[in-house]
Amino acid sequence: MSADYGKIADYMIMIVSEYASDKGITDLEAFWKLDACGGIEALEENYEIEHTLPISSTIEALDALCARKGDAA
Repeated sequence: MSADYGKIADYMIMIVSEYASDKGITDLEAFWKLDACGGIEALEENYEIEHTLPISSTIEALDALCARKGDAA
């Protein structure tokens, strides 16, 4: 991954926070939920594309990922 790790970390923190806000849960709950369904890994692996998309699209993609993994968000 050629991106700056600080930028990736900042982006992931922002997405987890936005996800938590959208779902009405704490940031920690959102992190654990996303980690369990592979969302954290997907954000890291796809940073180069994801950070160029609207936040709402990323939240929708994370919802879909969690639903496929058996956790309807």
